[in-house]
Parts: sequence; structure tokens; C-alpha cells
Amino acid sequence: MTSALVAIQGPSIDWFSLSPLLVLLGTAMFLLVVGSLVSSWPRRLSAALTAASAVAVGVLAVVLWRQVDRDGEVTLVGEAMSLDHLTLWVTITVAIALLLGAFIADDYLRREDLDGVEPYSLLQLAAIGAIIMASANDLIVLFLGIEILSLALYVLAASHRKRIESQESGLKYFVLGGFSSAFFLYGAALVYGATGSTNYLDIVSAFGSAIELDTSNNALVLAGVAMLIVGLAFKVGAVPFHFWTPDVYQGAPTPVTAFMASAAKAAAFAAMLRVLIDALGHWSDDYRPVVWVVAVLTLVGGSVMAVVQTDVKRMLAFSSISHAGFMLVGVEAAAHRPGDLSSAGSSAVLMYTMVYAVLVLGTFAVITAVGRTGDAATDLGAFRGLGRTRPVLALAMTILLLAQAGVPLTSGFVAKFQVIEAAVTEKSYWLAVVAMLSAVIAAFLYLRIMISMWVADAEPGDDAREAVRVPALLGVALAASVAFTLVIGIYPSPLISITP
Repeated sequence: MTSALVAIQGPSIDWFSLSPLLVLLGTAMFLLVVGSLVSSWPRRLSAALTAASAVAVGVLAVVLWRQVDRDGEVTLVGEAMSLDHLTLWVTITVAIALLLGAFIADDYLRREDLDGVEPYSLLQLAAIGAIIMASANDLIVLFLGIEILSLALYVLAASHRKRIESQESGLKYFVLGGFSSAFFLYGAALVYGATGSTNYLDIVSAFGSAIELDTSNNALVLAGVAMLIVGLAFKVGAVPFHFWTPDVYQGAPTPVTAFMASAAKAAAFAAMLRVLIDALGHWSDDYRPVVWVVAVLTLVGGSVMAVVQTDVKRMLAFSSISHAGFMLVGVEAAAHRPGDLSSAGSSAVLMYTMVYAVLVLGTFAVITAVGRTGDAATDLGAFRGLGRTRPVLALAMTILLLAQAGVPLTSGFVAKFQVIEAAVTEKSYWLAVVAMLSAVIAAFLYLRIMISMWVADAEPGDDAREAVRVPALLGVALAASVAFTLVIGIYPSPLISITP
């Protein structure tokens, strides 16, 4: 008898379509290898290389965007990933977060005596995970993206070796993150058990065929959908799965908090849209009421809890929960049009992710400067008198806070208006009303910070505090955030027109 060896045929790979991921991976590996071998590493070279990789990723995403415009959406690596406008939108958002995050972290790491290549490498690995989450066309690939992002953020959250709060935040994030990953993986297993696949296209095909999908599996599928929602709700910081957010945001190094609140949240909402609207669209009538309830709890819970805090990082942590509620309003609106990732609800969510990413990065840039050496001066008292000592910095913070509150002529107003308009279009009137009321409640939070900066009287000991410094690169990041906020607020049409 003759035997023949059968060659394993792997999927064809379009390397150029994966070039943003390859750039980030190559830069991260270069920093780790070369940085560990070279004894005298230039102090700002790590930040410069990270910023350069972010710019390269952004440029490649724009080139790929034009390719998608010309040739249409495609799947990559054996239909495991999607290359479409949603993927590229999140890629650009992550690139912006990585660029501004590197600028914010540059002086911070030297100020805290944490200078090294590892934080920058981890930021880029986290960015890889975020892009994989947004592009995943398979539940297992999405899980891998979640873990790549999460593992890098666990280490970054605990990276301030001199602060016990940082180590505690990393541990809490790790424990609760593993708990949520277990929910997500179990949900994926249940969906696989009902459909025989974890690929989104195959899941849609199975749900669309009454012959292939036994109706007795309905309970199995619904349990899987519920667990997937729990896992994703944790990642976006939705109530009641938000318990990790305040402690982790407060304890983590401030630049890490900024990246977590921007890139990680954008990736998580993109993944939520793909899973709920695309893969599980046939079950939208079942999960949409759940999304409605979670959105209401998140809007009200985030706003109410934010106004009773005294630490600014905790305030903004609960504020981020409230903003997640606004994005969930868009998800609920998108769920009225299952299978359509270009609906008004989906577009509103994607626009909100980019606008909020820039807003929160600029806000945490100010907190990084005000935190001073030790990164512990983040209570309201630390901002007292900032309008007198650093009026330009206080003015920038005021603009960003007003934008987060949704004041007209800022990008925050445009983002909130788009989400509420999408809800009204789908006749989710009560959800739109709750969103507007929560915005009014949250405005008090931002007002408290502004009063501390501009109105609060000086107290004994204020003059003895360390002066607030604004390093050059942090100033560039802050100026870019403020400029984007004002330009999009005044002239939003270009951004709205290109939003997927």
C-alpha cells in the first residue's frame, strides 16, 4: 500500500490588511528586545517610537479605508476577522488614544521614576487587543482580543510599584476581569452548542434556518446570549457590572486610566455591536429589553454616584459609566435594526466612542499634571485655585468638562445629540428622556470641579503644595484634545459624514 502525506492548507492571508496590527506588534517587540539589550536608552525614544507607530497605524487605516470604499468589505484569515469601516474607525480611534496616551505618559513615567520600555510595549499590545476585538468575526477571536487587551491593562494598572493603590487596582481588575471572561466564554460555548459554530456568519446562517436550528435549543441560545451580554457589559462598565471601574480608575496610573477609558471602551462597544447586532440579530426582540434596562441603570447609576464623590478620578470613573449609558442608548436603537451595522444607532455609538476618547484623554491629561509627584493629589482640593495659578490649564479643563456635560458648541453635545436622535427615531422615547435627565444630573459633577478651580477660596497649606507642571508633550496632547472638541462642536458635519 502506498501512503501519501496530505498537506495542511491554511487560510490565505492578506498581510497588508493586517498591517496596522503588524506595525504595533513589531514596535512592541522592538522596544522590548532592544530596550532590554541597550544599557543607555534615550529617555524619550520609547515615547517617540510609540507615537510614530500610532501615526503609522492611523495612516494605514486611512489607506485601507479607501480600499474598502473601492473594493467593499472583506473577511480576513479564513473569515475570522472583518475589514470594514467599523474596524477601521475603531483602529483610528485606538491610534489616536495611543498617540495622545504616549504623550501623556512620557513625563509621567520619569516623574514617578517608572521610566522604561515596558509600559509603552504594553500600551501597544493593548492596542492590538482592542483592534482585534473590533475586527473579530468569530467569538473565539473576540475572546482572544479581549484577553490580549485585558492582560496588558491588568499589568499596566498595577505598574506603579510605589503606590499600593495601583497594585490593588491591578489585582481587582484581574480577578473581576477573569470572572467576566468566564461568563463570556461560557456564553460562547452555549451559542456554539446550539449552532455548531462560533463564526458570526455561520451563527447568522444557523439562526436564519428553521430547519437547521432546532427550536428546542431556544433556552440554550438565550442563556448563551445572556452570558455574552454579561461579559461585554463588564468590559464597557455598565451597571450592575461596573464595580471594578471606580477602584481601578482611581488606583491605576493616570495615563493608563486615560487609555483604559478611551481605547478599551471604544473596542468593547464595537465588539458589542458586532455580537448583538450582527451575529445575534435574530434574537434582538429578546435581548433588546435587557439592553434598555441596563442602559437606564447605567445612565442613572453613573450620574447619581458621580455627584457624591470627592476624588476627581472617581468622579470621572462614574462619569465614564454614565457615558457608557449614553452609548448603550445607541446600542438599543441599533437593536431595532438587526443585521445593519450602518444604522443611525450604530453610527451614533461609533461617533460617541471617538469623541469621548479624545475628551477623556484630554481630561486625564490635566489630572496627570495636577496629580503631582506621587500621582495621589486627585481630590477636589488639589484643583483648588488652579484658575489662579494655571489659568490656561484650568480653561482647557473647563472646556473639556463642559463638553462631557454636553454643552452646545462642543463635540460632547454633538455626540449626545446623535445618540438621543437615534433613540427618538426608533421611538425609544422614555430612554431618550432618561438620557437627558441623567445629563442634567451629571452636569452638577462637572460644575463641582469647575467651582473648585475657579471659585473656591485658598486654604492654609495651599501655597506649600508642589507646583503644577505642564510638560511639552502633555501640553500638545491637551491642546489637540481641546482643539478637536471645539472644532467638532462648531463644525461637526465632516465627522458625521464619514462615521460608518
